[in-house]
Amino acid sequence: MTLKQQMKFWVIALVAFVLFLVLLSDILLPFVLGMAVAYFLDPVADRMEAAGINRTTATAIIIGLFLVLVILAVILLVPVIIDQFVGLLNNLPGYYQSLHDFLLPFIDRFVDIPALQQSAEFKQTVGQYVGEAVKSLGSISKNIVGGGLALVNMVMLLVISPVVAFYLLRDWDHIVARIDSWLPKKNAGQVRMLAKHIDDVLAGFVRGQSTVCLLLAAYYGIALMVIGLEFGLVIGIVTGLISFIPFVGAIIGFIASVGVATIQFWPDFIIIGIVGGIFVVGQILEGYVLVPNLVGEKVGLHPVWVMFGLLAGGSLFGFVGVLIAVPMAAVIGVLSRFAIDQYLQSPLYGAPPPEDQERLLED
Repeated sequence: MTLKQQMKFWVIALVAFVLFLVLLSDILLPFVLGMAVAYFLDPVADRMEAAGINRTTATAIIIGLFLVLVILAVILLVPVIIDQFVGLLNNLPGYYQSLHDFLLPFIDRFVDIPALQQSAEFKQTVGQYVGEAVKSLGSISKNIVGGGLALVNMVMLLVISPVVAFYLLRDWDHIVARIDSWLPKKNAGQVRMLAKHIDDVLAGFVRGQSTVCLLLAAYYGIALMVIGLEFGLVIGIVTGLISFIPFVGAIIGFIASVGVATIQFWPDFIIIGIVGGIFVVGQILEGYVLVPNLVGEKVGLHPVWVMFGLLAGGSLFGFVGVLIAVPMAAVIGVLSRFAIDQYLQSPLYGAPPPEDQERLLED
């Protein structure tokens, strides 16, 4: 097969894959989640199998424990999170009014605010807009929770995802071996090398960063709740869970927490400072302890590339696109680096032929 034929084959395969995602994105979520769970837990199954436990038995134990933990988290945390989230939405107009009254004297010192903006009519208008925004969010939340399609999707997630995860985790090594047998004989070694690099990146980022996010969610949620911050649990958990987006989680969490603390505890600067300090400690913990030990420094995914991948995936394929964005970013990143290395060693770049390179090294 010529190079042109190979390129044609892989372009057709890529187009078919994209069409598959576009056409079936509405039903892929439970399968993608099941695959993600299987990939995440495969090292645990390998260790249990190495210890002498049958692969099927090890898979059943792992998936069972995983489901128990998920169900416990749903039973214990979801009602509290929903209650705090609804309370936060209901309190937004009051927060706006408090923030308006707090900032207006400071702004007045530097800016000549028109009388219209200080009038009751202006406050009433802005308050009306805030109230409408809260009602819209509440309506959207109600539709998400109560919609028939959402109910079907939830059932699919709860039933299909564990089944997919079980079978994939049980047969993971056989699936990998079967795919390995399909590799083109001529380039099998090179493809295996690239696959190993991709797996290293994914293992470092997906498994490591997921663990980091869960630990940060627990830390922020518990710390903010213990300090007595209103809605601290939901703010902390959301902050931790979106920490996989570089810097975004910490910035959003810091602004939200310090803003609520300022309104709630003013003028107690000590408590407000403690709330800010919780995020400073969290960033130190993340940057110097969790990420170096759980993610590693050779992942090779630049923060800007991760953010671009998440936005592009979400824009193209919705929530499924967000889930597959990081794996796709890892694959593209590894293949791009490989292509650049090949280009730098090719005559197209101006590099000498391989025999001349060897002669130069000998000299």
